[in-house]
Amino acid sequence: MPARDKPRQARQTGGRRLRLLVLSLAVLIAISLLSRLPAWSLLELRSFDYLSTVDDPRPPAGGPVIVAIDEPSLADINAQWPWPRSLHAELVSQLRAAGARVIGLDIIMAEPSNPDNDAAIARAVGPDVVLAGDETLIETPQASQLIRATPLPQLTQAGAVTGIASIDLSGDGMFRRIPGYQDGFAAMLIQAASGAANADLPAGRLIQSFGPARSYPTVSYYQALDPENLLPPGYFRDRVVLVGLSLQNAPEIDKRGVDAFATPYTIHTGKLVSGVEIQATIYDNIRAGLSIAEARLPAVAACILISVLLATTTVWRSTGWLTIVTSAAALLAFATVSFAGIRLAHVFVSPLGPTVAYISVVFGQAAFDYAEERRNKRQIIRAFAQYISPDLVRRLSNDPSQLKLGGERRTLSVLFSDVRGFTTIAETLKDDPEQLTGLINRLLTPLSDVVMDHGGTIDKYMGDCIMAFWNAPLDDPDHALHAVRAALAMQTAISRLNNQLEREAAALGGKPHVLKMGVGINTGECIVGNMGSTRRFDYSCLGDSVNLASRLEGASKNYGVALLLGEETARLVAETYIVVELDRIIVKGRTVPSPIYTVVHKADAKALAAHQTFIEAKYAGTLAPSDPAFDRLAADIAELAGYYAIVRDALVGDGGE
Repeated sequence: MPARDKPRQARQTGGRRLRLLVLSLAVLIAISLLSRLPAWSLLELRSFDYLSTVDDPRPPAGGPVIVAIDEPSLADINAQWPWPRSLHAELVSQLRAAGARVIGLDIIMAEPSNPDNDAAIARAVGPDVVLAGDETLIETPQASQLIRATPLPQLTQAGAVTGIASIDLSGDGMFRRIPGYQDGFAAMLIQAASGAANADLPAGRLIQSFGPARSYPTVSYYQALDPENLLPPGYFRDRVVLVGLSLQNAPEIDKRGVDAFATPYTIHTGKLVSGVEIQATIYDNIRAGLSIAEARLPAVAACILISVLLATTTVWRSTGWLTIVTSAAALLAFATVSFAGIRLAHVFVSPLGPTVAYISVVFGQAAFDYAEERRNKRQIIRAFAQYISPDLVRRLSNDPSQLKLGGERRTLSVLFSDVRGFTTIAETLKDDPEQLTGLINRLLTPLSDVVMDHGGTIDKYMGDCIMAFWNAPLDDPDHALHAVRAALAMQTAISRLNNQLEREAAALGGKPHVLKMGVGINTGECIVGNMGSTRRFDYSCLGDSVNLASRLEGASKNYGVALLLGEETARLVAETYIVVELDRIIVKGRTVPSPIYTVVHKADAKALAAHQTFIEAKYAGTLAPSDPAFDRLAADIAELAGYYAIVRDALVGDGGE
């Protein structure tokens, strides 16, 4: 790298890194503010839903058995719901006889029913039975009222235990947390099963779900009424049994249902889980110590800070395809660490904050780099657009590998164009430089547009002369054809400009400047690349083929034609245009004459054959000024009438007949 470029690159690198540090700080502040929004908390909980269920955990061994009040039971018992409490009394007796350690009835019995039925359930319950209660908060504009519904006093007097079965739902209606009731239904089941007072309740901690609906061992109510005949022996022995509504076909989330709620598994299945299964889940979370604590704010902040630092390190030097790979690995690592925290430490560290922080820094910096690259690309386009067509510039900017700088050997079609007699015009306008400059610009602008519209590269301007070439810097298989088309289009552009100048001169009562142009095109091997000094260079070409193209342009006026082609150019365009040979010339540095050609628009096969005979006679020195071929060919190929006149005059000047 040249020494002069190092300070500039250092400034660019320093500016980029300062921008990156500012971006990182802005991300930290933004996430700190976003984390205070309720929607952010719900997004964190949704990430918990996915991570806590990704490995599809199953209920721990020795957990509750569920007796479901389900469709088969409703059909078998054939009684209107709610069923008579005497039926529940019979169920309790059957379960106790089958060896159940504790029985939990997730059925609210807060209001009296038939006295005989109430007496029957009162006789059946005891300290091994937990009856569900409910707590509801009713809010009105005037006040908030907490209403607790508990079992009938005669049931608790008979020894039954009351457990509040109410649960708390998150803002999105999802059940995720252990209820904060010290006398909660699951907590009282544990107390009744162990015979000891409950330890500290992990109220508010996140629940570990154990599968979708019907993941717990479940039998129908009617089966539990006759376990000896309808269930395997010892099915309920020494088990905690929960009784409650549990539809066999779990209701879908959009249809809701009776005593059914969304859990983290609902995002996978779209199904709700019955309240009695939720109580079993709470029971196992408390009993087995599987509930999950949420990481405290300092730990979360530390994780986000580490994520920002990691992201800053990732894009410190640059961004590219490796950034995508690294980012994918980092995001996977965040999720893996969060999952490991849930499974191994029962602590949930949300991956949302670190993930958003990492993505914001990485993709924010990538956006800055992309914008910088686009700006540099626009600068390249503006610079190269002065020399080559916008289409070629876009191809170069999209695929810079096509541009090989420093010099390479390529076959090019080189064009030189020059306005004949422009020196005389310039002498006429020497006292009006503004008009002269304006005329040059009006001349060079359409000619340059033609070159670039035909895919050419403008090498340089030399006064009123244009040098251009095709097949560099981008490959152009039809470079010769495009060069010839450009030359013909340049003649058309000159004609249009002459018409404009004529109209302008007529309006001013003056004499117009008539412009005529000669063009030379040659195709051959050249050296092309950046040429010049270390401080200033041009994308140019050089070689014998270039010299011949220049020679052809200068010689075009000597043959009475506007366009001269080299031999290779003529060969490459012969299938598209009518090319005719005019002469052979000696190029400086060569000993073998090179044939030169031009393009004609109208000529039949007979005229072309006659012209070829004429050329052969010319080479053989057998032509005479009186040869009728001059007049005949001038009539048949009118475009070459001037050429034939020049050849005849030359013969006369040489002393021919």
